[in-house]
Amino acid sequence: MAPRILHLNAFENFSPGNIASGMWRHPQDRSSEYKSVRYWTRLARDLEQAGFDAIFLADILGILDVYRGGPDEALRTASQVPINDPLTVVSAMAAVTERLGFAVTVSTSYTHPFMLARSLTSLDHLSDGRVGWNIGTSFLDSAARNLGAGEQIPHDRRYDRADEYLEVTHRLWELSWDEDAVKIDKVAGIYSDPSKVHPVRHHGEFFTVPDPFIAEPSPQRSPLLYQAGSSGRGQQFAAEHAEGVFVHGTRPEVLKPIVASIREKASLFGRAPDALKVFAVATIVTGETDEIAQAKYRNLVEYADYRGAMVQFAGPAGFDVDQIDPDVPLTDIDSNGAQFTAKFFASADPDRVWTLREVAKYMAVGGMGPTIVGSGATVADELERWAEVADLDGFNLAYAVRPGTFDDIIRYVTPELRRRGLLSAGEGPRTLREAIFGEGQTRLSPDHPHWKIQQ
Repeated sequence: MAPRILHLNAFENFSPGNIASGMWRHPQDRSSEYKSVRYWTRLARDLEQAGFDAIFLADILGILDVYRGGPDEALRTASQVPINDPLTVVSAMAAVTERLGFAVTVSTSYTHPFMLARSLTSLDHLSDGRVGWNIGTSFLDSAARNLGAGEQIPHDRRYDRADEYLEVTHRLWELSWDEDAVKIDKVAGIYSDPSKVHPVRHHGEFFTVPDPFIAEPSPQRSPLLYQAGSSGRGQQFAAEHAEGVFVHGTRPEVLKPIVASIREKASLFGRAPDALKVFAVATIVTGETDEIAQAKYRNLVEYADYRGAMVQFAGPAGFDVDQIDPDVPLTDIDSNGAQFTAKFFASADPDRVWTLREVAKYMAVGGMGPTIVGSGATVADELERWAEVADLDGFNLAYAVRPGTFDDIIRYVTPELRRRGLLSAGEGPRTLREAIFGEGQTRLSPDHPHWKIQQ
């Protein structure tokens, strides 16, 4: 039986800090270079050569300001702020690569589908079909305040809006322009045949888009669609719309039923089990030997920042933990958010008493995902185990220090994965959808529910 091919994404953002807390202070970290195009082009070239399929660019539209009731601690600890627009860096990376894809996070809550469709089509043209869209719905009140909404749209209503948003973008990308609409006939004087460009005629609850799309179809038409919702409503949205799904879990045994549930939900929409590719978030600390890797990990933990971890803990949880004793067990805290996180972390080690201080140590290097520590062979063994146990298709690999974490993965882990036949051996240009689903699979699959949308 052929080995399971693992798809690797580099989990990045256009900011000095992503999910690791305090690591920007490490002597070897160069996160302050995030503003330089040279950082991104160098990283893109290295990742492509190593066999990564894509860079996944996370994003948020507000400041994580729940902890201590304001933005100060997020600013002090570089907890996803400052942060720039990830769309702007894609063209530069595409210009120096030919196989690497770029999955960009954009929220359906604060952008208009007509504008976003044009932006992603433009990038798909410029990258020869290597763009993906991580469909976000946003969760921060600070984003709502500063983008004119006043307060956050209720959780399930955000997904209702996102459902309609995807209907609009599908009409724009897939239905507005026929395959042979673009003629470029200099003799007849016809660039585009008007009879083959159609109005989308969308009049919905959230959006009205009556006219034709103004951009001609790109190589993929629809970008590869990713989603990372963890709630029941989020999983339903992913099952219907997504082609790639990101999941968080502390152990593969915890992820197994989550992955199975998402795939089962997809079947209810008439989709094949492999129509969804599932990626787990993880951070790797590696070296020549297990002992060297463990020493690196111990060194990283010395830079753990309790305040930074609490900024990132409190934002999604939705409650301020500043006045809570950091050594009180989470199970003793009377809060819905605390109960959720208590259950999440208890799954990492049921026999361990989780406190905020212990959570901060855990999150320092890998955020709420696992940190896999060891030599290239040890890490490869663990990635294989996770994929087998949880039925995963790949990993979203985060960094602890920049660019050292990725440099180490490229030096020690990807050669081992390639030796085992776990990375794609293809060469030459390809679209992002081909990278994930196979050669020739450039367009949205015909069993995708969007194809049920009629003009």
